[in-house]
Amino acid sequence: MKYRHSFHAGNFADVHKHVTLLALLAALKRKDKGFLYLDTHAGRGNYDLSSPSPEAAAGIGRFVAARHTAPELREYASLLTRFRARPGQRHRYPGSPLIAALELRPQDRAVLIELSAAEAPPLRASLEALTAHAAARRVHIERGDGFERLRAFLPPPERRALIFIDPPYEETREDFGRLSEALAQGLRRFPTGVFVAWYPIKEERSTAAWLARLPRVLLAPALVSELWLYPRDSRVGLNGSGLLIANPPYLTLERMQVWLPELQRSLAAGPGGGTSVRVCQNAPDE
Repeated sequence: MKYRHSFHAGNFADVHKHVTLLALLAALKRKDKGFLYLDTHAGRGNYDLSSPSPEAAAGIGRFVAARHTAPELREYASLLTRFRARPGQRHRYPGSPLIAALELRPQDRAVLIELSAAEAPPLRASLEALTAHAAARRVHIERGDGFERLRAFLPPPERRALIFIDPPYEETREDFGRLSEALAQGLRRFPTGVFVAWYPIKEERSTAAWLARLPRVLLAPALVSELWLYPRDSRVGLNGSGLLIANPPYLTLERMQVWLPELQRSLAAGPGGGTSVRVCQNAPDE
């Protein structure tokens, strides 16, 4: 399964990822001390949805048309409104790099890593378009393999960080293996960092097996957030969206149990959807 940001911008998985990202950034900002935001697979950061794909129409299209009560969903809707109010941005959609850049304070900084030669220049242009926003000057863009470059930035001098890992899954099995290794190595180098890893839900058995193995290599508390719109083993392609969050900030689990079902209802495509938020635990030994 291939999941390139440009091809799927604004779909339901993006909404799940970005609401979560914004909530985690807000949690880190509750303390005055600065932090590093590190995005290992940044993409181009800004996407044109003037002619939205069916995926975007069913994702961010449904989200902005819905009424929201949970503060996390309202905050994300507000960020989109403010972003699209900027000149020339009416039909644009911000990816994780721009969401983070817009949320940084003077004491925070960001490192955005992107491997693709086709994606890196638009990413830089997207950040340069924010030059009026002071945070854009606290963002460093680097070309390279995010899995490999992750080690170079950990531990950060700030001693606080949110590491966002969102690979394209061009080689699904290989990327799951590299993701597990990156999480394990990252937590060994920086045990207190907040690590967030996105993964696709396509085949329930393979997803469950990966999650069952993962706690054996993690050296930190973690939770799993999943949202699916279709039966988890159906053949539609992408059935659901998963996030593994290591060292989740205080009350992340409790708040997500409130807003994630509301988000799923606003995106629901029919029967067969659902959500799950739980602590990541070892499976019983066989």
